[in-house]
Amino acid sequence: MTVTYSSKVANATFFGFHRLLLKWKGSIYKLLYREFIVFATLYTAISVLYRFFLTGSQKRFFEKLSIYCDKYAEQIPVTFVLGFYVTLVVNRWWNQFVNLPWPDRLMFLISSCVQGRDEYGRLLRRTLMRYVNLTSLLIFRSVSTAVYKRFPTMDHVVGAGFMTRYERKIFDDLKSPHLKYWVPFVWFGNLASKARKEGRIRDSVDLQTLMNEMNKYRSWCSLLFGYDWVGIPLVYTQVVTLAVYTFFFACLIGRQFLDTDQGYQGHDLDLYIPIFTLLQFFFYAGWLKVAEQLINPFGEDDDDFETNWCIDRNLQVSLLAVDEMHMNLPRMEKDIYWNDSSARPPYTKAAADYCIPSFLGSTIEMGPVPLLADGHSAQGCGLAPVACTLWGPSPVSKGWSSLLTLIWSSCLGSSRL
Repeated sequence: MTVTYSSKVANATFFGFHRLLLKWKGSIYKLLYREFIVFATLYTAISVLYRFFLTGSQKRFFEKLSIYCDKYAEQIPVTFVLGFYVTLVVNRWWNQFVNLPWPDRLMFLISSCVQGRDEYGRLLRRTLMRYVNLTSLLIFRSVSTAVYKRFPTMDHVVGAGFMTRYERKIFDDLKSPHLKYWVPFVWFGNLASKARKEGRIRDSVDLQTLMNEMNKYRSWCSLLFGYDWVGIPLVYTQVVTLAVYTFFFACLIGRQFLDTDQGYQGHDLDLYIPIFTLLQFFFYAGWLKVAEQLINPFGEDDDDFETNWCIDRNLQVSLLAVDEMHMNLPRMEKDIYWNDSSARPPYTKAAADYCIPSFLGSTIEMGPVPLLADGHSAQGCGLAPVACTLWGPSPVSKGWSSLLTLIWSSCLGSSRL
């Protein structure tokens, strides 16, 4: 279930995000706490073994091993491979969301282009819309575990009203080893062509617009199927996972606090608890967990897409639009601004601060531009910086002033040519 917190961050406040840190559902704590406990437990076990159970010579060997692991663990490019991988996963996740199939545009067209308020016209519009929803359901069944659990067999699809028994028989009789989500598209196209021949769709342009929109809808469904078929290469996922876990396996030994009496460089303090190593594990492993959750948004994680809700919403809204709302128009009335050329909706007292004047451009703040005696702007030629000195008392002599006036007049004359 998608975790929504937009209202919590609508305004920037002092420590505005701190409220989000206390949430559990969909949080990094819920996602990572098992791995974090395992890492902390292993680190503690190794630390106890080193401090209380190893002999002197064994401790010296362990200390050399710890320094070696700490030195060479930093050569693993965790930040690079993990950052690039998570960026790729997030972009892929967002592209899948923006390409979810929504039937709204099709239901508008069907409601306005397929005519007839009789029973057959109603049946025609509802059947076309049902084929649209059946297509998305077949796609969601093939990519979403939550939808497949809800509709495990075609019998459940028929029982839910997306397909009739006769349509199920035709569907099953079509022998094809491939996923048959395209069958309702064919039914839709044939039924729309029949409606055009019968005059229910009165114009070929309307039919063409309807088919074009259906092709866009098919493209969305095909894209989801393609994302499910071709994922991020397995080798890349393996490399990133191995890089992260190998790094922290080395940290279990390399980040141990060693005997301060031995004088090892960088080991003059014994804190027992590796605070920054634990933080590093929290951030890097949490980063990897984010990718693990988003790589397939059609699962059952907290932030996966609500595909079952999409199915419910699309069916109910689309059938309502093409049936009860078909040509069911409200009575037209004059609006309250009928004779008012400066229409402006009122503000409540709480929203009064948002009533602001229109923006007319940044230069409006400069105020009026001073003009010369002949009414032309002082910025008529390239000597504008010199002309700026003419508005106040001039420190130059009268002779120089006459010369500047002559030059300025020449510039104005050339600018008019």
